[in-house]
Amino acid sequence: MLFGFFLTLRAAGLKPGFGEFLTLLEALGKHVVLFSLDDFYLLARATLVKDETQYDRYDRAFAAYFKGVEQVFAGFDREIPEEWLRLEAMRLLSEEEKASLEALGWDKLMETLRQRLEEQKERHQGGNKWIGTGGTSPFGHSGFNPEGIRIGGSGGGKRAVKVWERREYRNLDDTVELGTRNIKLALRKLRRFAREGAPEVLDLDGTIERTARNAGWLDLKMVPERHNAVKVLLFLDVGGSMDPHVKVCEELFSACKTEFKHLEYFYFHNFVYESVWKDNARRHSERIPLYDVLHKYTPDYRVIFVGDATMSPYEILHPGGSVEHWNEEAGAVWFKRLLDAYPRAIWLNPEPEERWEYTPSIQATLQLLGADRMFPLTLQGLDRGIRRLSH
Repeated sequence: MLFGFFLTLRAAGLKPGFGEFLTLLEALGKHVVLFSLDDFYLLARATLVKDETQYDRYDRAFAAYFKGVEQVFAGFDREIPEEWLRLEAMRLLSEEEKASLEALGWDKLMETLRQRLEEQKERHQGGNKWIGTGGTSPFGHSGFNPEGIRIGGSGGGKRAVKVWERREYRNLDDTVELGTRNIKLALRKLRRFAREGAPEVLDLDGTIERTARNAGWLDLKMVPERHNAVKVLLFLDVGGSMDPHVKVCEELFSACKTEFKHLEYFYFHNFVYESVWKDNARRHSERIPLYDVLHKYTPDYRVIFVGDATMSPYEILHPGGSVEHWNEEAGAVWFKRLLDAYPRAIWLNPEPEERWEYTPSIQATLQLLGADRMFPLTLQGLDRGIRRLSH
């Protein structure tokens, strides 16, 4: 069984050696871990993975190989988790009942939350007023409300206008192998070649001509290698509703790093605000003020936003609208500053284009960006977007 896991890791490009594999077997023989797939995951990663940048590949290979193993033993000697019992008590609402619930609106929602925090003294479940689980209250989790603030829980309804929790995202893998060359070919249409400052390469035709003129004595001619001089700022939305689109975003990210010599990338969640970041693992401690980006990079940079633009419209249009922190200025204000500084900008959206007109936040983004500057994250959409960015 473990030898098959070893071969799976090698097929995924991790290349662990037999020495590392024997170390893993020795650790298992000494009972370093027992009866826990999570513990085995950490032990195998520590012994078989040589570089932390390969953790994402390891995760995918591990999940594919051990898929379903936990279910074989689950439940034999465990109590039913309390959270499961709580969720069983959730009210099942009909479509008519859901339609009858009214959204409070941003100002009323925030004021009501402040009052509930001052008044509430105990846990509640299944109601329509207090912070709790289930029910139809706009505060808490595992219930239903057309617009609410999720506090705890795992979400899933995509209706929360603000989320009260600390969430972690992972960086995109910039070494992913593309399944097709078409993304690179589309990006190559955004090219402006230059030679200045590039390493020198042999000019074969020039060398032949100079050698012939030099009575056959070899006379090498070197010229700077041409490189794509186009400068690109890439802003990538991560986490939440972008999780289903990780694969295509990684393919695009990997292609961009290959094709553009002058590429700077930044992460954001849902919409851009006063700061962005480079490393998702350190996004709470190492933020980059957006003003620093605006002052550092010159207006000749092209800007590419990648995101589904699917969120509460409050996140774009209202101060404090961010689901993760209190933003003093609306996202729309910061977005406009970026567009004013870098007029050549496009937005690539992984959501199907036919859904855009039914999503208020996408419509709000289009009004700020311009309808002719958002394109679907498909090969055809990428081709159209790069042509637009070239103008």
